[in-house]
Amino acid sequence: MAGNIITIIGGKGGVGKSQVAANLAFAYAAELRAKTLLLDFDQRACGDQNIITGIKSKKNLKELADFSGAIDPKSIQLFTTDHKNGVSFIGMPTEPIAANQVNVESLGKVLKAITNIYPVTIIDGGSELTPLTLKALEFSTLIFIVVSPDLLAVNQSKRLYTELVTMLFPKDMIQLVVNQAVNGHPVSPEVIGNQIGKPVFHAIPRDDANCVAALSRSIPAIVAGKGPFSSGVTDCVRKLIQKNVLKTLEKIAKPQDVGNQGSANKEGPSDDKKKDMWTELKSRIHKSLVEEMDLKKQDDNDPKAKIILREQTKKMVVELLGKEDTKAILATREDMNRIVKEILDEALGLGPLEDMLSDKSISEIMVVGPKKIYFEQKGKVRKSEVTFTNDRQVMNVIERIVAPIGRRIDEKTPYVDARLADGSRVHAIIPPCAIDGCVITIRKFPDKRLDYKDLVKFGSMTEGMADFLRISVEAHRNMVVSGGTGSGKTTLINMLGGFIQSNERIITCEDSAELNFPQDHVVRLETRPPSLEGDGEIDIRCLVKQTLRMRPDRIVVGECRGGETLDMLQAMNTGHDGSMTTVHSNTPRDAISRLETLVQYAGAGLPQKAIKEMIASAVHMIVQQSRLDDGSRKVLYITEIGGMQGEVVTLQDIFVFKQEGMGKDGKIIGKFMATGFIPKFIEKLEQKGYKIPRGLFTNQ
Repeated sequence: MAGNIITIIGGKGGVGKSQVAANLAFAYAAELRAKTLLLDFDQRACGDQNIITGIKSKKNLKELADFSGAIDPKSIQLFTTDHKNGVSFIGMPTEPIAANQVNVESLGKVLKAITNIYPVTIIDGGSELTPLTLKALEFSTLIFIVVSPDLLAVNQSKRLYTELVTMLFPKDMIQLVVNQAVNGHPVSPEVIGNQIGKPVFHAIPRDDANCVAALSRSIPAIVAGKGPFSSGVTDCVRKLIQKNVLKTLEKIAKPQDVGNQGSANKEGPSDDKKKDMWTELKSRIHKSLVEEMDLKKQDDNDPKAKIILREQTKKMVVELLGKEDTKAILATREDMNRIVKEILDEALGLGPLEDMLSDKSISEIMVVGPKKIYFEQKGKVRKSEVTFTNDRQVMNVIERIVAPIGRRIDEKTPYVDARLADGSRVHAIIPPCAIDGCVITIRKFPDKRLDYKDLVKFGSMTEGMADFLRISVEAHRNMVVSGGTGSGKTTLINMLGGFIQSNERIITCEDSAELNFPQDHVVRLETRPPSLEGDGEIDIRCLVKQTLRMRPDRIVVGECRGGETLDMLQAMNTGHDGSMTTVHSNTPRDAISRLETLVQYAGAGLPQKAIKEMIASAVHMIVQQSRLDDGSRKVLYITEIGGMQGEVVTLQDIFVFKQEGMGKDGKIIGKFMATGFIPKFIEKLEQKGYKIPRGLFTNQ
């Protein structure tokens, strides 16, 4: 017959939790007339049990956790120190550093094994829910929260009880024991039970004289002799035995076993049916949650308020699940944890996208209707197993994204550009334009701003190319970063912006703010969509015109895709050297053609040759960034614009990437090469006294 584990915890220090745990072990040994195991899991008060019991542990918990052999009645004796009164003891290391190094996962295997060796194991779990204490609770049949009759202890015990309930420990498994109870005290066991929301299981009388005497002699109070405290602990053990409390709790204390039986049961629901039941249960709980709580009443700018709302919502979800018949769906504690997390993510976050957003290795998320979610990881696009419940849930996520930044999406304007709190770019489009349901595309914003060292390490460019780009930016060259969608243009222009001197005033213009320069003096401007009446729209072209009145040293336009290109080129031509922008194109030559086309969007009616002359005069360099077949992003060309020859804008490559083949692992093999051409502006810089190594432009 398998034994049981009882873990003793306290809401705060000073409630006598360790003394109760030690004496409980000795009381059980006396009542059962069998060996009882006492384990010290309290990492904060390490060594206290050695003093309370008077047992000097020959081996400690860390050594037990590090033991690689099988735990059986013989091997466990290598670690236990036995007391003559029938208690075996393994203590915590007395050094705090060693105590914090106990292997938690290994102890899980130990706890599973000792239930086959000892009828009862008592664990002193401390007054904090550390990973070690949580591991003990996971294998426990019963949890005792020890509380003393003072308001602070009651308040902290209430917090601890709520935490355990929201962590899905069954309420029947958690029991309250009042220590140091005094007849006639205003904070009586009844008051404590009402405050915490759980009736007190047992009260142990106050007995300062006997407890202090026993402690001074390093003898457990039960061993030292009879007294109110000893009698109280013994009565508690007898109540547990007589009412068969542990046997009753065995069925609910270890939901993992239930899960194993459920999976082996042939009459259980099929995977498809379980999936449908799971979805229906989530929908019911979510509907009840909306009725019970005002989930919209939250301050998005107050992180503390968000945490409080999440905890309140979590508690409510657990209560609502408790009213449902979930045996067929939620077989294990892991299932319970998962469904609670999914409901919370849907109610307060971005639903199934939350885990992908928190995964640093995922760079892009693409939603196509409720049942198809794709993501890009390490340059490769994969399909996710998680899905949305329905179209309404996808729409809720879109509305949750756009509302805080004042954007809107409806049938009249069925698309929107927005951004998340971390700066990640979001595009959404809904029916009727999107035929298969709502579509969301999220380009994630990295936590750490990538600099040139990162791009060199990733193989996007060489150190020499990065040095040349730095010189070009510092020399106030007007630059256009060219590339396709997802090629890394924004990352590259962020890197180039990092090279700008800190004493210059930079003004950025974007549809949705993504650029993140390290300088202090940066003015960030963002477009605004039209109002419901159709007026009040502010586009990029308007912003570029405004920048000219704001004394900019550098103007950076996130992307030129319309008539603002003409204004940008005019700014570059009229004293704002060192400005930058990006365009969509596949080669530097295509970038020139693209700029010509975009200038015509302005409707100025300029002749073709005049447009070409303006481009040749305004733009000094084109940096071509591309995403290759293996998912890697590289700078394929750094090209200088040399002026006009007849009707043609002349281009001269300075650095190129030469592809040589494909490796067995699917990675592209190639090398960056300098063409040997030295840009014209280098000579001008040298005439001003700058020393620029000519070795940058060779392949040595």
